[in-house]
Amino acid sequence: MAEKYNRIGIMGGTFDPIHFGHLVTAEAVRIGFSLDKVIFIPSGTPPHKQSQANKNAQHRLMMTLLATIDNPYFDVSSIEIDRGGYSYTFDTIGELKKIYGEETQIYFITGADAILDICNWKNAQQLIERCVFIAATRPGFNLKNVESLPQAFVRNIKLIEVPALSISSTDIRSRVAAGASIRYLLPEIVEQYIIKHKLYQNP
Repeated sequence: MAEKYNRIGIMGGTFDPIHFGHLVTAEAVRIGFSLDKVIFIPSGTPPHKQSQANKNAQHRLMMTLLATIDNPYFDVSSIEIDRGGYSYTFDTIGELKKIYGEETQIYFITGADAILDICNWKNAQQLIERCVFIAATRPGFNLKNVESLPQAFVRNIKLIEVPALSISSTDIRSRVAAGASIRYLLPEIVEQYIIKHKLYQNP
């Protein structure tokens, strides 16, 4: 039986690669919402992102482990990669409820851009009733975009502004492919991992 927590955060994403934007967001949410733990869950096969992310699954998992190892409040789970097939948030939340108990409050952390599409997620209505969504926004994000969602969803969505979200995995991959520096965009240990395994060198 897993250790019991009252409030846990789930940081989902491809993490291809993980960067300071992800880490700053997770820590800001942990403090801001008094979470006991934040669990990073690299996606297996996201239905909306194909190809390269699937091939890099084990690398993505290892980079996530390396990036979070020095924070005692961060954990990493491989449940989506291990499960195989498409990764749906609804299925992942269901598994976590079995592991930690129905009484554990789950806070699912994602980007505000992604939350705008939540109505199209698998079993969206049931999902929004099972966990609280934390939508991380960049400075200047138009909050009216989220407020335009159905009220049943808006009630269970909390917003948090994170300046570091201007960093993106897409930009980091492009920089590596172009031979540009990625220093200070992600933990040095992740940068060294990318160099050692020659990741992202072919666009």
